[in-house]
Amino acid sequence: MIKYLGSKRRLVPEILSQIRAVPGVRSVVDLFSGTARVGHALKGAGYRVLANDHNAYAETLARCYVEADREAVEREARLLIREFNALPGEPGYFTETFCSRSRFFQPHNGARIDAIREAIEAKGLPPLLKAVVLVSLMEAADRVDSTTGLQMAFLKQWAHRAHNDLEMRMVNVQPRSAGGPCEAHGLDAEQAARKLQGDLVYLDPPYNQHSYLSNYHIWETLVRWDKPEVYGKACKRVDCRERKSVFNSRKHAADAMRRLLKALNASALLISFSDEGYLSRGDLESMLRARGGELFVRETGYRRYVGAQIGIHNLRGEKVGQVSHLKNTEFLFLWRSNYS
Repeated sequence: MIKYLGSKRRLVPEILSQIRAVPGVRSVVDLFSGTARVGHALKGAGYRVLANDHNAYAETLARCYVEADREAVEREARLLIREFNALPGEPGYFTETFCSRSRFFQPHNGARIDAIREAIEAKGLPPLLKAVVLVSLMEAADRVDSTTGLQMAFLKQWAHRAHNDLEMRMVNVQPRSAGGPCEAHGLDAEQAARKLQGDLVYLDPPYNQHSYLSNYHIWETLVRWDKPEVYGKACKRVDCRERKSVFNSRKHAADAMRRLLKALNASALLISFSDEGYLSRGDLESMLRARGGELFVRETGYRRYVGAQIGIHNLRGEKVGQVSHLKNTEFLFLWRSNYS
């Protein structure tokens, strides 16, 4: 899967363990699905998963990794990937924006991305099959980018992987879940909380000021293929200025969480949150205890994202500051009603 700030890769086993500990859970709602790593693992464990994320790239990842079933898409997807891998490069919007105006990708790979993305759009593919090949292209591009994992900036010198040739691969689509058909949605979190029903709801909201749309604006453009107007050295989509999550606001994050919890009709909740977040452990415990029931909290230490390991640099690539800390704590809050 793509490099991602806030990825739950190392936390997935603990998340699965916590959910398995709740009796009677067959379906799980994931309201902030991101890379769909958690939903992918839950589907593989036999749960019916209803994934949701308001960003188009994340909804596409969920369509691929949660909603699509291997039995239904693999054969056609492999044929399409082989066809797309044989296409010659044809420079276009992507090359101009992310290889010439900025330096996220080498031009020979940008031209391949342009050609393949235009070919995908011309096919008029069914939504789930289109999602699978789009994710294959996204992951192929991720393997040859020149970043630390965020698209806020590109490296001053080319990353070694950026010299490699872009190659699409078949993605790891899960077989049909024993728990029933899975779904992917692109709703606002509060809308999804009211609409989607499951035995347990998993919440992994944005922790602080870092906007996932701004951090992964290239994937949003690659999926939407709307060729938007851009700004700044990173060539961000102009809608990055307007499409903000209330969870990215220190002023509004607590109220947003209270509204979200109020909108949920669930007998079990699992929330993951970081000690770098705007809400403290005490804040979340207070909100959850107000619902009655039982509350269990687990702590897990982990290293911060790679940019923190590298340090703080100015636009000339000179180190200008010290990183305050290299490790964080991830909290898992498991809440159950007295009747779950």
